[in-house]
Amino acid sequence: MFEGFRDEWIDVGEVGLRVRHGGDGPPVLLIHGHPRTGATWHRVAPLLVAAGFTVVCPDMRGYGRSGKAPIEDDHLQQSKRTVARDLHTLMTKLGHDQYAAVGHDRGCYVALRLALDHAGSVRKLVVMDGVPISEALSRCDARFARDWYHWFFFAQRDKPERAILADPDAWYAGDPTRMGEENYAEFWEATNDPDTVKAMLEDYRAGLGVDNDHELADRAAGHTVACPTLFLWSTRDDMEVLYGDPLAIWRRWAPGLRGVPIESGHHMAEENPEALAAAVTGFLRQPDRPSSDSGQFGGEPR
Repeated sequence: MFEGFRDEWIDVGEVGLRVRHGGDGPPVLLIHGHPRTGATWHRVAPLLVAAGFTVVCPDMRGYGRSGKAPIEDDHLQQSKRTVARDLHTLMTKLGHDQYAAVGHDRGCYVALRLALDHAGSVRKLVVMDGVPISEALSRCDARFARDWYHWFFFAQRDKPERAILADPDAWYAGDPTRMGEENYAEFWEATNDPDTVKAMLEDYRAGLGVDNDHELADRAAGHTVACPTLFLWSTRDDMEVLYGDPLAIWRRWAPGLRGVPIESGHHMAEENPEALAAAVTGFLRQPDRPSSDSGQFGGEPR
């Protein structure tokens, strides 16, 4: 994986981050979701490098081989604001004062937080397979509680760790054939490590508390994403089932929005990297000014 990339441990303050980076051109930060590591991008990153971008693939704090911070009572150590600050510091240390932020799953919440808290540095935003946490919680009904029960189970104290660590392979059930052997090996290492499992659960505990509070404060203050934004969703996931038109939700947060569906299950970076890379590349090559639902690139816009 990641042939030609540098693989480093970089101190960003409270923790150190494991990061792979390579390429030459405009910088793109790729932010993974749960329970993946930066290795989930191993099929996408080389395609973006070949398209002329510098690509940065960290393990977020708490995930993979990156550092785990001491747990705070309010779980602020794993809040999206704190993780975003880590990643902004990382990009600055790598010499990238401005960059595109691309986030999938839990990583899309971090990418959104980067665009809100570090607006002067994030020139373009890509969010995938998620809506803002506060929007999901405000729409929580019986179907959401049934299909996304893990949000609420993971937020409980101690019990999810005991359940997961009793049989991590059964709980997470990764597929080395679909994921790629090396990516799966990193995933397996992470999901079988008690410290990493606890830190990943802290992501969800922060989500139902401080992260939701931060988003509600943004909405009350009228804060929105200033840069052009692309929303990508997997056609075989449940975005439209849960939310109807997720683009309508995202437009409240990102006026300069457009969207492209990707023919894939949830883990699109592993299942359809070519289509994902094409959509991201086309979007990043567009002029930086916000343009809602105009033009076309890498897929059928909506």
